[in-house]
Amino acid sequence: MEANPRSIGRLPAAFLTPGSSSFTDFLATHQPELLPRNRQLPAQGVVEAPHGTTIVAASFPGGVVLAGDRRATMGNLIAQRDIEKVFPADEYSAVGIAGTAGLAVEMVKLFQLELEHFEKVEGVQLSLEGKANRLSTMIRSNLGMAMQGLAVVPLFAGWDVDRQKGRIFSYDVTGGRSEEHGFAATGSGSLFARGSFKKLFREDLTEQQTTTLVVQALYDAADEDSATGGPDLARRIYPIVTVITDEGFRRLTEAECSEVVRAIHERRLEEPDGPRAALL
Repeated sequence: MEANPRSIGRLPAAFLTPGSSSFTDFLATHQPELLPRNRQLPAQGVVEAPHGTTIVAASFPGGVVLAGDRRATMGNLIAQRDIEKVFPADEYSAVGIAGTAGLAVEMVKLFQLELEHFEKVEGVQLSLEGKANRLSTMIRSNLGMAMQGLAVVPLFAGWDVDRQKGRIFSYDVTGGRSEEHGFAATGSGSLFARGSFKKLFREDLTEQQTTTLVVQALYDAADEDSATGGPDLARRIYPIVTVITDEGFRRLTEAECSEVVRAIHERRLEEPDGPRAALL
């Protein structure tokens, strides 16, 4: 299906054949072996692969913040200390990955292409609800891999242009989708992150306070879950923190993350078990 640079310049017939606006359907028709769900796995046993956790999200009146720690584990080993788990899906949405790291990154790239392909074919962007549904379908198609231990459980968040608000969607391994209100977490440290959210979340938080809140939740998760990596001040490895508002997707710079992390770290030197007062 690849174009031949020595040909007369025409695209392969597959690119000129009318079809649906789904890039996944396009691949399934013309080169199904490129889809992650069609990879050949060993007949027996579970594949040992790096896993990524933890992803958290929280909404505020002007948008939503999505963040993730940087650790990937493989059994009892730390496979990578600075993995990136939060990616832009398009201009107004982002997805954070938990589960089998390599497969999850492939799925995110395919999801990005899916949204871009739809916009080029249809001439309009999918609604945020439509994007969440497309991601649900992709996760459901990966069920066979999940049954062999290669599960992907993302967290999807974005700015709903129609409703003028930030929204968060969580998933299970079967592709089941749930809209979360206020905050959400997924991955092995999610239980502890949710506990942190329950203590500190308010609906009237500012963007800065919400950013502090999600980093605090990752700190709490790292305290209790060995698969979740806390901010590493010595190596300058900080969480990936993204903000999505009516102005679009924005990733906090290293300097911005460092400022938030150091403020929390100083407070924890005074209160090792976490803050007892307000966020600020």
